[in-house]
Amino acid sequence: MSAAQLPVAVHRALMQGQVIPAHPLALTATRRLDERRQRALSRYYLAAGAGGLAVGVHTTQFAIREPRFGLYRPVLELAAETMAAHSRADLIRVAGVCGPTAQAVAEASLARDLGYHAGLLSLSALRDAGTEALLEHCRQVGAVMPVIGFYLQPAVGGRVLDYGFWRRFVDLDCVVAVKVAPFNRYQTLDVLRAVADSGRSAEIALYTGNDDNIALDLLTVHRFPGPAGPVDVRFVGGLLGHWAVWTHAAVALLAECHRAAAMGSCVPAGLLTRAIEVTDANAAFFDAANRFAGCIAGLHEVLRRQGLMAGTWCLDPDEQLSPGQAAEIDRVYAAYPHLNDDAFVAAHLDSWLA
Repeated sequence: MSAAQLPVAVHRALMQGQVIPAHPLALTATRRLDERRQRALSRYYLAAGAGGLAVGVHTTQFAIREPRFGLYRPVLELAAETMAAHSRADLIRVAGVCGPTAQAVAEASLARDLGYHAGLLSLSALRDAGTEALLEHCRQVGAVMPVIGFYLQPAVGGRVLDYGFWRRFVDLDCVVAVKVAPFNRYQTLDVLRAVADSGRSAEIALYTGNDDNIALDLLTVHRFPGPAGPVDVRFVGGLLGHWAVWTHAAVALLAECHRAAAMGSCVPAGLLTRAIEVTDANAAFFDAANRFAGCIAGLHEVLRRQGLMAGTWCLDPDEQLSPGQAAEIDRVYAAYPHLNDDAFVAAHLDSWLA
């Protein structure tokens, strides 16, 4: 598979750069799928201007794949149906794909059959595999559907992947994008340099998942030497759990970053200040103080306050807000009112829940 097998409008949108929220999982108090609110979340993101949805990813909770829950297919189906009802032909449908090779290929096959365009490929299950085994795994998944590489930070289950791996990975013609989310400048540069050195920087879209550096990633030109002169690469969009909340404001932020990048001059000081505000808000949502223990529940709490979710329940009863996390969310709400989109949600919530 290659980018040529993505719909033209989808590939163009992917390369231009979009807000792609990592879709949460709406549950009832008995921890069953709340289909009404799950659809409402998808409607919210699309109405907010998101360029696509990523479903079945870390924010959706990896446990949806466990047989006792059996939610991988249902949540992908709900989001696919909601996106299909939307009038835009360029919506990017991303499905999370993980597990050993047989599982990953099966998930990719299901996602493709449900109309998803690309698989966000987590390699966490192959923690002890060498580079050759990892690349063969990627090839097999890529034979089913286009692949978005995923550098997941080790603190939430990822593994360290060096420049050598990424340099060979981006040579695979099934690769259409990479989500870079190690929360680490050195490891982020490994991926960017690999893309620059591959000669495929015009074909592979770079999406930030670095929740501690979102706006700065989007504003920075990364320049590397090449045989024909310097090669510039940059993050064009974000595929983020953070953008599962306050999404309408995130769309405006990405547009502002794109305008600043197009001007090619100094970045406005106010935009740099807002970049730090976004990082501070993320620290509260993702529970950085407790090594991200409440990262999913924190997003749920914001959505609960807005009325999109009924509660903060996760599939694992032990996965909940950390002590003091709600107060931190209070703090960033008060400190940065210009970052939230509560008024936008309030104006449309009834229609999304209908």
